Amino acid sequence: MINWFKWLVLSVLALLFLTVLGLYISLRMSLPALDGNSATYHVNAPTELSRDELGQAVIKANDIFDAAYALGFAHAQDRFFQMDLQRRAASGSLSQWVGDIALDIDKKGRFHQFEKRAEAVFDNLPSKQQELLVRYAHGVNDALSEYTLPTFEYLAAGVDIKQWRPTDSILVIYSMYLDLQGSQVELDLAREALLSTFGNDVYSFITQPSNYQAALDASEIPLLEAPIPEYPASLRPITHSPEDSNDESLKQEPEDSNDESLKQEPEDATTQYSNDSDNTAIARAQYNGTELPDIGSNNWAVTGSHTTTGAGLLANDMHLGLRVPIIWYRTQLNYQESGGDVQVTGVSLPGIPGIVVGTNGHIAWGFTNANLDNVDWIELGETTATSTVTERIPLPDGEHTFEFEISSYGPVKELNGKRYALNWVAHHPFAANLGIINFGNVKNVQAAIKIGQRIAIPTQNLVIVDESGNAAWLPGGAVMERQQASFTAIKEQEAVNTPTKRASKLPMVLNPDMGRIWTANARVISADDFKVWGDGGYALGARGQQIRDRLFEKDTFTETDFYAIQLDNHARFLIPWQHLLYGLLNMQDIEFKPDLAYLNTWNECACEDSVGYTLVKHFRQEVVQTLFGGVLSTLDQQGVNSRTLLRGIEPAVWQLIHSQPDSWLPNDTESFDELLVDAYRRAKHKLLDKYSPVEANMETLAWGKVNALSVKHPFADQIPLVGDMLNMQQVEGFGDTYMPAVQAPSFGASERLFVSPGHLEDAILTLPGGQSGHPLSKFFTTGFNDYATHAATPLLPSQPIRSRTFYKKEVE
Repeated sequence: MINWFKWLVLSVLALLFLTVLGLYISLRMSLPALDGNSATYHVNAPTELSRDELGQAVIKANDIFDAAYALGFAHAQDRFFQMDLQRRAASGSLSQWVGDIALDIDKKGRFHQFEKRAEAVFDNLPSKQQELLVRYAHGVNDALSEYTLPTFEYLAAGVDIKQWRPTDSILVIYSMYLDLQGSQVELDLAREALLSTFGNDVYSFITQPSNYQAALDASEIPLLEAPIPEYPASLRPITHSPEDSNDESLKQEPEDSNDESLKQEPEDATTQYSNDSDNTAIARAQYNGTELPDIGSNNWAVTGSHTTTGAGLLANDMHLGLRVPIIWYRTQLNYQESGGDVQVTGVSLPGIPGIVVGTNGHIAWGFTNANLDNVDWIELGETTATSTVTERIPLPDGEHTFEFEISSYGPVKELNGKRYALNWVAHHPFAANLGIINFGNVKNVQAAIKIGQRIAIPTQNLVIVDESGNAAWLPGGAVMERQQASFTAIKEQEAVNTPTKRASKLPMVLNPDMGRIWTANARVISADDFKVWGDGGYALGARGQQIRDRLFEKDTFTETDFYAIQLDNHARFLIPWQHLLYGLLNMQDIEFKPDLAYLNTWNECACEDSVGYTLVKHFRQEVVQTLFGGVLSTLDQQGVNSRTLLRGIEPAVWQLIHSQPDSWLPNDTESFDELLVDAYRRAKHKLLDKYSPVEANMETLAWGKVNALSVKHPFADQIPLVGDMLNMQQVEGFGDTYMPAVQAPSFGASERLFVSPGHLEDAILTLPGGQSGHPLSKFFTTGFNDYATHAATPLLPSQPIRSRTFYKKEVE
């Protein structure tokens, strides 16, 4: 018996060893060849692709076309899995890979018909841009042809690798539209649902302007101080214990992005209906009030009058989902154009040729999400003709049929018995191009502005500086022409009379007298321009205000000074909430004596050791849920995403707290003080249930633990034993929303760039992960430690340690 058991154990261990060995050998065989020479028909002259100790790709080519080929080759070697995810998300073909768990994402891509639109965009591109995409695709496919075995993602899923097409790069641009403007599409429909369901009084109250405004010209939209409406009787919220929140049918994932890392697990949400003595339905709502992350970025700049060198200085950090592999790819392109040498250094996006954010030594540029209004939902007439589109979405073991209506204005959704057609800038041929490549050859801000006015990407706040000390801001990307802004659906007659075209006259700021420029996803345009270009989902503005104020604390700045601003985690926005909570609990200090101690030492920051910060943040969130959960849950049941409305909820929340109207009190609550204290109890209860269910130890609620940075591979949780090896090391988190240092566990600064043209030896580029997506690559984690410890990684590459050269193959 003992011998039998021993041999069984040994056999299992041997089988496990052979499995691990086989996996390791397979992984080794899928590593790309980073050294050597090869011949190809797709370069015109010898082209070198080298990598430094970080894995940064350094390309030396005769022209931009050969550079595009080598960049495609490098992207495919290090990041093809990422590229494949991007094109599949936009085209609506992820389910073929991962099953019906991705059907909702695929339906989005199919609803927007991006695959067909990519063909139309490609056909309308200038011939130079078409050739760049063709050459880039050749580079990608030549790298794929060298695979001895596919990478582990394909082996695990049992999916074949498909070749890259030139139009797939357009799909990658569309995937960024989904990331950066997807919530805009949902916002206008949510506003329409709010208005049509609850009327203008509730609509005006919830969407009123705030005092968190930091426009570049200091103009302000007048505060509304909207009258507080009566709370709808059928939706009167009532407080209840967290144990009541167990209705699985209303647990929903946010739909802000096709990026899986942004789909956060919501807290429990319940809506139950019962009859009171008047037989009126009462919504008992514990709404999932998790706010949308501030998708976009920070960037700011100063003119040469505020630097020691006289050159402009730029900071840029784009806030996106963080996962393995990371979204950006360190790149330097060297080539000749118009008789001169061009060197562009920065980050590229795997799937697209060119540098997205960076510097050519003469200028430097960066982006944040501009949030100008680029969406119209058009209320169709009862007799307006539509047709049915049937999409067949492949699954691993079959297919799913998805049908939707389409009109001459765009695809159609139904809301409360009415049909609405979507007119979105992404649906038009002018939405995408490769104009960004032309930044490589310009020498000053004035010339760069002309380039910026012609690029076609999701509309960004484009900030540019040059070595002569100039600085400028403008909306860079495709914007729909407007006569005036619209915030809810427009009537069909308005659409008939205003055919869609690209805007040609947009606002711009060049060398402001104050010598400073800042953007942070909130409104930076003037109040007058706001009437024309509207609100596509601006951030609240607190973050922009904090950056602006930091820029006026000094007269002269260096790259290190800018880094300090980017890491600013001062909790200025939450200070009034801390004061409110402390005052409430202080009246019941026996029950809350430990809590008061944590609130006293919260240090006004989203710091790693601050328990008080965690308590204040979740108190605010629970108050918002308590007050507005019933209204917003009702909208969600109509098929809209009410979370998009939460970015502007702050004025209404404080108006209720200050005025304390009885109609907004839950049925079983006597005062607003009771409502607020009960909200705190629930918030604390939820936190302890999650982080310390046995001991109820409040030390486990330190913000660094609650907000721990966790950059994970999408497949890590599905691979037993070794899956965690695919992730970056988890580190204590800091920073949060509403402050410059934006960070959630899997969301935050996707790059940190500080650069002054002409002084690149001091430039910094720090990324939250390595260059390669291959877990056995030397470059899998390189750079992450600098990001986690807030160190300064140089922008410029170091000496190459790996190198390949591509020679032109002669036609036989």
